[in-house]
Amino acid sequence: MKNTSLLIRKRIVTLSLLFTMAFVLLGSRLFWVQFVKGEELFAKAEQMRMRDIPVEAKRGIIYDRNGRELAISVSVDSVFAYPAEVRESKKEQETAQHLAEILGMEYNDVLRKITQNVGFVWLKRQITPEQAQKIKDLKLKGISFTEESRREYPKGTLASHILGISGIDNKGLEGIDFFFNDLVGGEPGRIIIEKDAKNRSIPEATHDYIAPKEGSSLVLTIDESIQFIVERELDKVFQERKAKKATAIVLDPRTGEILALASRPTFDPNNFNDFPAANRRDFAINDIFEPGSTMKIVTAAMALEEKTVNENSRFFCPGYIKVGVKNITCADNKSHGSQTFAQIVENSCNVGFVQVGQELGKDRYYKYLTAFGFGNLTGIDLPGEANGILRNQKDASVLDLSLMAMGQTNAVTAIQMMAAVGAVANDGKLMKPHVLKEVRDSAGNVTERIEPQEVRQVISAETAHRLSIILEGEVVNGTGKNAFIDNYTVGGKTGTAQKIKPGGGYMDSEYISSFIGYSPVEKPRLVCMVVVDAPQGYPYYGGWVAAPVFKEIVKDSLHYLHEPLGQQLETNSEKEVEQFVVPDVVNLPVDEALQIVKNRGFVAKISGTGDLVWQQNPKPTSKLTKGTEVLLSLSPRASENGEGQVTVPDLQGKSLKEVAKILSDLQLHLIPEGYGLAFEQNPKPGVVISTGSNVKVKFQAIAN
Repeated sequence: MKNTSLLIRKRIVTLSLLFTMAFVLLGSRLFWVQFVKGEELFAKAEQMRMRDIPVEAKRGIIYDRNGRELAISVSVDSVFAYPAEVRESKKEQETAQHLAEILGMEYNDVLRKITQNVGFVWLKRQITPEQAQKIKDLKLKGISFTEESRREYPKGTLASHILGISGIDNKGLEGIDFFFNDLVGGEPGRIIIEKDAKNRSIPEATHDYIAPKEGSSLVLTIDESIQFIVERELDKVFQERKAKKATAIVLDPRTGEILALASRPTFDPNNFNDFPAANRRDFAINDIFEPGSTMKIVTAAMALEEKTVNENSRFFCPGYIKVGVKNITCADNKSHGSQTFAQIVENSCNVGFVQVGQELGKDRYYKYLTAFGFGNLTGIDLPGEANGILRNQKDASVLDLSLMAMGQTNAVTAIQMMAAVGAVANDGKLMKPHVLKEVRDSAGNVTERIEPQEVRQVISAETAHRLSIILEGEVVNGTGKNAFIDNYTVGGKTGTAQKIKPGGGYMDSEYISSFIGYSPVEKPRLVCMVVVDAPQGYPYYGGWVAAPVFKEIVKDSLHYLHEPLGQQLETNSEKEVEQFVVPDVVNLPVDEALQIVKNRGFVAKISGTGDLVWQQNPKPTSKLTKGTEVLLSLSPRASENGEGQVTVPDLQGKSLKEVAKILSDLQLHLIPEGYGLAFEQNPKPGVVISTGSNVKVKFQAIAN
């Protein structure tokens, strides 16, 4: 009996222990499921029963300044699957086969997607209307559609580097679409439907629609017509010169508004994957280069402001100047001789500008470099802007300063140069460049307007006006002659810079050719810069490659803007008697010469008889008041029968092609020597010789 009672007690204890262990295990499992894995399991359960369909917002429209559409959003279908419903249909393989054929996808990929253990899966985004209709006609169970928004650029490649691109997820990836994605992208919506594991509706289940919020529309400062002009001319030089890259920018100096900006090579944002990724790089914003002689505008502004020079300060150029152990030369070692400050700008004289830079000194030079914005971002509202590179001031030597003054050593972006020269054109006030003008809501109401932002006063208005007259002379008489525009005054500067080798030093055969300037000089409406990277062929100088592009862009843009012709220069509030640069009309037909002189505000007086101007007084580059007489000496063309006498014209500064045509028209024979521009001739201008005579002309490469 005693043994039986002991056995029973043992059994009770054993059972108690077993029950206790079971409760501990169950409690532990319950704690694990409820508290440790609770959120994860809840999410999985919700995923299995919830059908969450995203609804993308429609991106805002991007307009040019005149309300013309540059980027729009169109509605397209995207196809997705509910795998649970597909499995329930028992037609997984048949469904996958149909979808693969219509969508152009791999059968195995489609089958894997529509049978995986998830509540929702995308099959293909933004399909064509034809594909959508074919799938809808099949009425496949578990396959459905949602409407999404796709970005389209109706102008194709026009302004592509400004507009950028958008991805399939309705996100801006580059350009304005990226920079202002939070504004233009809107807020996505959702459709939420709750069903059980067998895809049956649950009574009183969640069924909610969260509407998307359409993105704001953007109005840019870009003018579509000017943008077209810029891209048309940029295409010409890029293709004809087989350049590696090119860019052109047009800016309103009064406001800092970018009216046009283009880079080459280009791409179509509608099909950007069809183009190399490098084509999407914006040369105007992202890339740096040594500016060459265009930087002489900035150096000249410093010197005039600091009063270390004036227009008539004298310089002597023997063709070179020694700085330390290095000889700095003018182009092709050309000697410019004795010159005024205005003439060293016109001749783009390196020797003269080295002296100007040394006179300024390192501290003053760097003060103005920083004031003009070099070495810092301009703050333009486009992505990827580069800072540029300035030689560290503490490490800069006298040689570095000398090279900076003529446009070497430091590296800049095109947009930095535009802002700096824009300050000269804007009475010395530096403006922040920008491309956004207005923000509008989905109803078209203006919610934000971008006002012009003055950064700082860099130089005085008086200095800016004086420099503008000098820069006008550079175009009329100097290296920038190919930028001259009839009926409009133009001021500017050419630039030709050797490209830097990746490992240091300069390339022997690749150059950056550029021109930057503005018009009309008396009240600038437009600033324009053209930069061509590694143009092929000769001449490669900025005056030959970039200046003609500038001319066509600015001429057509001013005509488009209905800019009045021949405005009078106003340099100060007291309305002093103003001076104009005398144009070069030597070798022009008399009718054309008379019209140019008249357009410049002078009175032409004729001396002699004939069809061509062989000499003028005062000489080109002179500055005279309006109404002053300009004496034009005429000579006859050669007679049709080849007999008779003609006056030898002044050929200085003309290209070989121009000289050949002029002498051919006069029935004179050209004997050329060298290349570039004419600088010496025999017989001298004004000598009367017989038709059929020889004229020896020496040519020399032009300054950069």
